[in-house]
Amino acid sequence: NLNRMKHTPKVTIALVLFFFMAQFIGLLIINQYIDHMKTIEQQEVVLKPLPYGFERPEIKNKSISFVPILLYIFLGTIMLLFIIRMNKPVLLRGMFFISVAITLSVAFAAFMNTIIAGLLALTISFLRLYKPNVAIQNFSEVFIYGGLAAIMVNIFNIFAAFMFLIMISIYDYIAVYKTKHMVNIAKFQTNSRAFAGLLIPYDKEKISLKYEPLQELTVKRKKTRVAVLGGGDIGFTLIFAGVVMKELMLKETVLIGFLKTLIIPVFVSLALFALLLKGEQNKFYPAMPILSLGCFLGYLIIIFI
Repeated sequence: NLNRMKHTPKVTIALVLFFFMAQFIGLLIINQYIDHMKTIEQQEVVLKPLPYGFERPEIKNKSISFVPILLYIFLGTIMLLFIIRMNKPVLLRGMFFISVAITLSVAFAAFMNTIIAGLLALTISFLRLYKPNVAIQNFSEVFIYGGLAAIMVNIFNIFAAFMFLIMISIYDYIAVYKTKHMVNIAKFQTNSRAFAGLLIPYDKEKISLKYEPLQELTVKRKKTRVAVLGGGDIGFTLIFAGVVMKELMLKETVLIGFLKTLIIPVFVSLALFALLLKGEQNKFYPAMPILSLGCFLGYLIIIFI
């Protein structure tokens, strides 16, 4: 029944297409940071250095690398809840600006001169905070998680990537359905103009990102519904796909390795479509359990082919 869908068919398809675009471009960014010549020579994945002197986190035992990353996520959540309790949106905006600028600069530097990439990243980060609109929001979101994954894929192996998705899916379920603090964080982010995720409005007019509640945006003094997808849903699944691609590059050509990895975003996008198809309006759902299932199914297909 289309009338009972979480969003209209047009908005649902747009959201899924933007999600797939973020995954596709993210894999392109990760691929650019793989040193394919040295990987072939040394028979182990070698990543190119990050720009601007940034360093990737190093964890010696990659099989348990998901543990400290989960701890960092929990600590970050506690910090966010503290900021919410203190009602200090300026702190959130400051953290948001820094994280967006860093991830975008890493993403853009994969394809262009580092000076231009840095200036472009700073400009977009500034616009997201002070002149926010849907076009800037979604354009930057398509690149942000590729930059994040290019920083993070080095610390995971396949086992750790699997365990990370399983644990983050459990956490997502608890945070949305039990403690409900993820919903509060999302609302505070939106009211602080620091929402990390995709936004697809029902109205095509230019939208200012002052929205209350989370399901509505102010459009020239009118209100319109909006479809949202949290950034974690994009980033965590992309990291998994990036780890798989990194391992495939040891035994496949660059093109074949990339094309095989794309199977994962296809299945994850289908999983997202199924979730939106079955979801109901004005309800929040933990997306990670379903998206993680899409990741695992995609990986199984890769193994069998």
